[in-house]
Amino acid sequence: MKTYRIEIEGLVQGVGFRPFVFRLASGMGLKGSVENHTSGVRIFLNSNNGYPYGFIDRLRSEAPLQSHIESVECFASEPLEFSDFSIVASRDISDEVTRISPDIAICSDCLHDLDNQKHRKGYPLINCTNCGPRFSIVMGVPYDRKKTTMSEFEMCTVCSTEYNNVYDRRFHAQPVACNQCGPRYRLNSKGETISGTEAIVKASAAVIESGGIVAVKGTGGYHLVCNAMNEKAVYALRHAKGREDKPFAVMCRDIEAVRQIAVICDGETAALASWQKPVMILEDRGVVAPSVSNGLRTVGVILPYMPFHYLLFRELNTSAIVFTSANMAGEPVITGDREAAGSLEVMCNAIVSYNREIYNRTDDSVARFIAGEPRLSRRSRGYAPSPVRTDHVTEGIFGAGAELSNCFAIGRNDEVILSQHIGDLRNSATMEFYESAYRRFSEMFRFRPSLLACDMHPDYLSSAFAGNLAYEKRLPLINVQHHHAHIASCMAENRTGGEVIGVAMDGVGLGNDGRIWGGEFMAADFCSFERHLHFEYVAIAGGDRVSWEPWRSGLSWLGRYCPEAVSCQQLPLIAGTGEEKTRLYLELAGKGINTMEYSSAGRLFDAVAAITGLDYVSKFHAEAPMRLESAVKHGIDRSYPFSISEGVISFGDTIRAIAGDVIAGRPAGEISAMFHNCMAEAIIQGTEIVSSKTGIKRVALSGGTFQNRYLTERVAEGLLSRGFLLFFHRNVPSNDGGLALGQIAVAAAHRAAGLV
Repeated sequence: MKTYRIEIEGLVQGVGFRPFVFRLASGMGLKGSVENHTSGVRIFLNSNNGYPYGFIDRLRSEAPLQSHIESVECFASEPLEFSDFSIVASRDISDEVTRISPDIAICSDCLHDLDNQKHRKGYPLINCTNCGPRFSIVMGVPYDRKKTTMSEFEMCTVCSTEYNNVYDRRFHAQPVACNQCGPRYRLNSKGETISGTEAIVKASAAVIESGGIVAVKGTGGYHLVCNAMNEKAVYALRHAKGREDKPFAVMCRDIEAVRQIAVICDGETAALASWQKPVMILEDRGVVAPSVSNGLRTVGVILPYMPFHYLLFRELNTSAIVFTSANMAGEPVITGDREAAGSLEVMCNAIVSYNREIYNRTDDSVARFIAGEPRLSRRSRGYAPSPVRTDHVTEGIFGAGAELSNCFAIGRNDEVILSQHIGDLRNSATMEFYESAYRRFSEMFRFRPSLLACDMHPDYLSSAFAGNLAYEKRLPLINVQHHHAHIASCMAENRTGGEVIGVAMDGVGLGNDGRIWGGEFMAADFCSFERHLHFEYVAIAGGDRVSWEPWRSGLSWLGRYCPEAVSCQQLPLIAGTGEEKTRLYLELAGKGINTMEYSSAGRLFDAVAAITGLDYVSKFHAEAPMRLESAVKHGIDRSYPFSISEGVISFGDTIRAIAGDVIAGRPAGEISAMFHNCMAEAIIQGTEIVSSKTGIKRVALSGGTFQNRYLTERVAEGLLSRGFLLFFHRNVPSNDGGLALGQIAVAAAHRAAGLV
C-alpha cells in the first residue's frame, strides 16, 4: 500500500467539492481524507494499485458544475493509516490563498425543495452546496460558516443533521437554513411591517400590479422593481431614482417570457440560463414600456436567480419587471438595511429585506453576445472574485484600475483576482467603496503588496490611491499607459505572449505625448509598445464635460473639416446649439482655451451622434455611441470615405460627407450604418498597415468601443478573412473594467525583466 497526497487548486470551496470527493472515493472503496485549506483542497489517499490514475481522471471529469479545477498535483507521501475515507476540518496554511466562490443562482433541486421539502417549503433563502450566496456573505477564508454573515444563525436539529451528513446535498453548505432557524424576510410600508413569506410576496405583488415600486434586498444589494409593462410606473421609477435616460434591466419570469420581449439566439439563451445569471443585452421587440430602454433598440434581460424572485413571479400577472439597482445615479448599490430604510422609503411603496448582512456588495453582471460568444461588459455577481490565471508571477502586485467602470485587482501566485464592479470613482461614496473593498480583499486573500501599478493619468483617483499606498509602504509604483494596459489585459486573459498588433478603441486615455488617445494601433508585448498608427487629433474644448456633451465634439469636427456647415440651420446640431453658442465655442476652441487634443474613437462617435441629431447632451456614460449603434440600419454595405497618411487616419472626408447627407435629409439609420462601415474598414486597413510594417499577424482588440456589436463583428469578419489571428475579451470587460488586469500583467513583465 502507498499513500498519495493530492493537491487541487481552483474554485473548489463553497461548491460541494469535499462531499463530492468523499462520495467518489467511498464509492471506489478507497481510504483517506479530504480537507479544505487556504491554498485549495488536499486529499490523502491510500492505494494498493499504485498511482491513482482512475481516481484523478474521475476527479476531473465528474467535478461539481460550479467548480473549476486549475491544477491537480499528486505526490508520494509518508505512509498514513486510514480506516475509511473521511472529511476533516478546514486548515489555515500560512499565507496561501484559495478561491472564493462567486454567488450562485438557485439550482433546480432547491427549486423543487421550495415546493416539496416540509421544513423549507416556501423558504425564500433556500440553498445547498450547489447554489446560494457565497462571495456576498464571506468575511474570511477558509470558507466556513463562522467566517460568513450566517455565523449568528444557529442551525436547527434538522439543518444540522443535513449539514453533517456527507451524503446529503447540504453537507457543509455554509448558508444552510430553513423556516425554523434561518434569516427571515420582512416588508415595511409606510410604517407597517408585514412578516411571513406568503404575506410578503402577496403584498409585494399587489404593489407592483397596482403600478407601485418595491425595493427588494438581493444577493449583493437592493433592487428597485416595478411592472415593466406599465409606462407610468417605469417613468415614476426614473423620476424617483434620478435616472433620466439610462436603460433599465428587465427580469423575466422564464425564457418564454424573454422571447416575448426580445429576439434571442441559442447562445444568448444558454448565457441567460447559466448559473451566473447575468443581464444579457438583447434586441428589443418593443413590447415593454418605452421608458425601459428610452429609444434604444436593445433591452437588458435577466432571469430570476433568488428563491424570492421565483415566489414573486408566481403571484404576479406580469411576466416582466424592471430590475434595477437601488441607488441614486452614480452611487454604489445600497446594501445596508438601515441605509435602505432611510434612503429608499421616499423612492418606493414598500421595502422587502431579510436579516442577513451583505458583507461584499455586488451588482448584477452584464454581458452581450458578440462574434459568437457572450462577452462581459460588467463583471460582478456570479463572476467576482473568480481569478484570471496568467502566465506571469503576479504575487504582491496591485492594479489600481481606471477612473470609470472601475475594478481593481490583486496578484496572488500566477493569478489575478479582479474585484467586483466598483463604478465611477469621481463619486465620493464610490471611492469609499473602492477603499473598503481593497481592505477586505487584502484581508480575505492575505494580500501584501510589493509592487503597485496604476494609470499614468495624474488626476485619476485610482492613481492617487496607488500613489499614496506606494508612499505609505515605500513600494515601487509603475505608471502604465492606458491603452497599453487595455491590450495587455486582452493578452493576459487569452494567455498569449510575444508581440501582437494592439487595436485600442475607447473614449479617453492619457497618451505618452500628453494628449488624449483612444484610436490606437500599436505593436505591443507586456513590457512595451510602439504606436504605429492613430486617429487624427482634433481639439475639443470643455475638459471633463467633453465626455457628457457630444455637441462639443460635433462642433469641433465640423469647425475643422466643414466650416461652411457651422452656420447651416439645416443641421440639427447647429439649430439646436444656437448661433451665438456655436460662435463662442468655436472661438474658444480656436484659441485653445480649456482645450485638449483627442485621437479618440469615442469622441468621433460622439461627434457623429451630435451631427446627426441623435444625442447632444448625454445623461449616462457612452450614451451617444450607444444611440448611434442603435440607429444602424442593417443591410447597408456602403461606407463613407476616410484617408490614411503618415501614420494618421483622418476622418475629415467622413465628416464632410455626413454633414452633406444630414443636410440632404438622408435618414440617420443609413448614415449610422455607413459610418460604422467606415470605422470598421479604417480599423481593418490600419491593422493591415501595421502588419505590413511589423510582420505581426496576431491582433488583440480592446477598449470600450469594442462593446459595439455591429462594429466588432464587422471588424472581426474582415480581419479573419485576411488571415489574422484575433484575440477578444470574454470574461474580462473590454472597457475600463478590465484595465487592472492589464496593469498587473505589465507590472509583472517589468519585474520579471528586472526593470523594477
